[in-house]
Amino acid sequence: MPDQVVAVAIHHLSRNGSGAYEVRPGNGDLAIGRTVTRLIDELHSLYKRKASKGYGRFSDDAVNFPTSTNLRSYVAKALSFEDTTIAMMGTLAKEAGARTGSTGGHVFFAHFERDNYQYVLIAIVTDKISAALTTDADLEEVRHLDVEGFRFAGRVDLTTWASREGRYVSFLKGKGQVAEYFREFLGCDTTIESVVETRNLVEALKAFTETRELDREARRAFLDRALEICDRDARANKALDFTTLANELHPEDPVALLDILADPGRSLSDGFVADRRSLKGLANFKKKTRNWSVEFERKALHEGKVSFDPETNAITLYEVPDDLRNALIEEVPGD
Repeated sequence: MPDQVVAVAIHHLSRNGSGAYEVRPGNGDLAIGRTVTRLIDELHSLYKRKASKGYGRFSDDAVNFPTSTNLRSYVAKALSFEDTTIAMMGTLAKEAGARTGSTGGHVFFAHFERDNYQYVLIAIVTDKISAALTTDADLEEVRHLDVEGFRFAGRVDLTTWASREGRYVSFLKGKGQVAEYFREFLGCDTTIESVVETRNLVEALKAFTETRELDREARRAFLDRALEICDRDARANKALDFTTLANELHPEDPVALLDILADPGRSLSDGFVADRRSLKGLANFKKKTRNWSVEFERKALHEGKVSFDPETNAITLYEVPDDLRNALIEEVPGD
C-alpha cells in the first residue's frame, strides 16, 4: 500500500461528434478514503508488473511538451493538484487527437509516497460491462472500472527528478505506435544508451538468481543461458522484448522473471539491441579499486584457474603468463 496518498483526481477524455477529443473535468480533489487508496495501490502494482515500459527524462522543449512545466508549478505550490491535472488533460487531448488509433477513458491522476519516494501516476481506465444477480435472482447490467485492462499509463518519480539523477519518467510502451502519444503527452525523452541498458539488464538477471536462491550450478546454467539468448539476438541486431526473453529463459515461471525486469525501480526499458561487450558481465567478474583491477570469466573460477578464499578474503590467479611472471619477479625480489 502507498505510505501516503497526497492527492487524487479523475477527469474524462472522449471524442465529440466531430471526432476531436474533448476534456470533461471530473473531480480534481477526490476524498482519500479506503476505496481510493486501494484503487491507487492496485493501479500502481499493475503498472509495476507491466513488462514493456519506456524510461527517460523530461524533454528540454517545455513549450511543445508542457507537462514538466505543469508539474513543476504543482511541486512549487503555484498550482493546485486540480488545476495541474486539468492543464495536463489539455495536453493529453492534443496528443491523443494526433493518433487515429488512440482511445479515451477515465484519466486518474495520483500523487502518493511510497518507500520515501514521491510519485505522480497517470492511468487511463475504461468502463467494463458485466452482470450481477439481483435479490430476486434476476440479472442486471453493471458497469465498473476495468482496472486490470488499462493500456496507457505513466509515472513521474518526483524525488529522483528533484535530485537530477537517473531517469525519472516512465510509461507503458504497448504495441505499435499508438502508445507513443502517451510518451508525447509526458514529454519524455527516451534516448536509449545501449551500454547502460545492457549493464542494467545484467544486474537484473543476476539479482533474479539471488531472489530465487539458486544453487551454484543452477545459477551458472541460468546466466549462461541468458548470455546465449541475449548474444544471439544482439548478433542478429534484434531488439530485446522482456516478455519473450522471460518465456524463453525461464519458461517454468516467466512471471517471476518479468517481475524483476519490469520493476520501475530498475528503470529497465526493453526494445534495445544489447551491447555485446556489456553482456560479458553475465560471464565475467570485474572490479576496479584505487590500487588494482581484476577481470576473469566465471568458468575460470569453476575450472580452478582462479580461486577465492572467503576466510582470508583473497583471490589467487593461476597459470600466470611468462611475461607477467617475469615482470613480477623483477619487481618483488625473492629471499
